[in-house]
Amino acid sequence: MAYRRGWRAVACAIGLVGCGIAAGAAWRGGLWGTLTGAVLVAVWLATLTWWLVVQHGLAPTLTSEAPRNAAADRLVLDAAPTPMVLIEGVNVRALNRAARRLFAADDRVVPAPGALIRSEDQYLRYEGRHYRIDRVTLGGAATERSVAALIDIEQEERVAEARATAEMIHVLGHELLNGLAPIVSLAESGEAALDRPDLDPALLREIMATLARRAEGLQRFTEGYRGLARLPVPRRTPTSLSGMADDLARLFNGRWPQIALTVQAADGPDWPLDHDQFHQALWAILQNAAEAATARRDQAACVMLTIRFGEDEMIAEVQDSGAGVEPEQATRIFRPFHTTKAEGTGIGLSLARQIALAHGGALDLLPLPPTTFRLTIPLHSA
Repeated sequence: MAYRRGWRAVACAIGLVGCGIAAGAAWRGGLWGTLTGAVLVAVWLATLTWWLVVQHGLAPTLTSEAPRNAAADRLVLDAAPTPMVLIEGVNVRALNRAARRLFAADDRVVPAPGALIRSEDQYLRYEGRHYRIDRVTLGGAATERSVAALIDIEQEERVAEARATAEMIHVLGHELLNGLAPIVSLAESGEAALDRPDLDPALLREIMATLARRAEGLQRFTEGYRGLARLPVPRRTPTSLSGMADDLARLFNGRWPQIALTVQAADGPDWPLDHDQFHQALWAILQNAAEAATARRDQAACVMLTIRFGEDEMIAEVQDSGAGVEPEQATRIFRPFHTTKAEGTGIGLSLARQIALAHGGALDLLPLPPTTFRLTIPLHSA
């Protein structure tokens, strides 16, 4: 249709040119009737050209682009594996193939799940699966409208579990190989020493002592892994955090008397947590801070422990005067057995985070200096 209108516009333009030529010839020949007719035809053609080009020429473009854009949007939505729905008041419509498959509906979802209609709900249980509802509110309508993406929580957990398993296997394989390689080498050296005609008991004793130390290191690694993997379920009881802070300060000053420790514990209620586990987590973070602070030689070593309370969470922060954590190490420091210290085990921070997670909380490294670890424990475990 647009193609035919384009040719009509071209024909009208050619007609206008012809009218101009005819009008010029009539003017020169004094043919006033012919001149009047040419002018009238030119006016009619000009009007027709304007109608075709301006009124109809743009409309086909707009009307043809809209279906194409809608079709492209539908293809993109159908390619998304996450179910997406449009919520308009109490009506729910499936927006993509994944949603139509989930609700067995071509368009409108009947009956609409109550969790989707209630804007305050964040989770949906449907057909035996658990989904998280991520909503985006759409404005400009009398009826409240929103688009919701249904995130399969179980699928997320499976992906996270697979990733954690792969990382654990990688760490275990790396550490076991690092521990076994020198043991094999020392065993071969001991065997070679026994085969020598002039057996040197002192050399053999030195080889066996080194072999024993390496075996003990591998045993400590294995025991540390077992302790990390067998963290018991927290037994939450009301605990005085100011009393725990005083206890930690005494232990810290006895272990690192050369480091200036500042403790700021706000007055607050006894917090429900596992006393022994939380004490162990804070001690691991303090130990990490002390080692970082003493490693820096250009200034006095300082560590600060702060405990404060929010409306429904307790926040403990440990800050140190160390050189900080390199950006490439920030994502690795919580990995089990990852350490940059010669005598480190790589268990402390990982265990502290496991304890925080077991309490429904979190342990994070704040992005800005000075180096600060923040441990949060909610009032009620999720």
